[in-house]
Amino acid sequence: MNALTDNSLMLRVKAGDLDKMGLLFERYNRPLFAFFYHMTHTTHASEDLVQNVFYRMLKYKHTFTGEGEFRTWMYYLARNVLNDSVKQNKTANHYDVNEMADKIGGGTLADEGLEKQQDKDFLHKAMAGLSEEYREVLILSRFQDLKYNEIAKVLNVNEGTVKVRVHRALGELKKKFFTNERR
Repeated sequence: MNALTDNSLMLRVKAGDLDKMGLLFERYNRPLFAFFYHMTHTTHASEDLVQNVFYRMLKYKHTFTGEGEFRTWMYYLARNVLNDSVKQNKTANHYDVNEMADKIGGGTLADEGLEKQQDKDFLHKAMAGLSEEYREVLILSRFQDLKYNEIAKVLNVNEGTVKVRVHRALGELKKKFFTNERR
């Protein structure tokens, strides 16, 4: 049963086999949580947003054709859920470094662990300092491993625009990271 592709599972859900949604949840609840956590920086909001995505998958299952990648369709829904949440609650403006550090975890050796934790803290501060547009393309491309053409479909832009945004976002992240590190 695990050999079923994401597309075939979603097509079965669309046909009324709602039990298959459980398999999709098992496969994608953690990546979705990570996406939302990187965008909102809050555990509770991220958990709620994941649930909202799966609710919308069921509600809008009729829109899934199976022609494109399931992940692209899922992240398109996830982005809409996030945008709706931001409009309603301003969720994405929260940033809790301690909560994020707890979530990431530390290293095994004390000095090495402290240095890695500081690098992670600097990286997360730098990510939080990026515009939502840049943070989003970096999360989708680097943390969620979506291809540029998939991101283009999610964002409803062309692939060249995604490449430019990723390039600029990485440059901006690099500046912010090294600025934070010197402080």
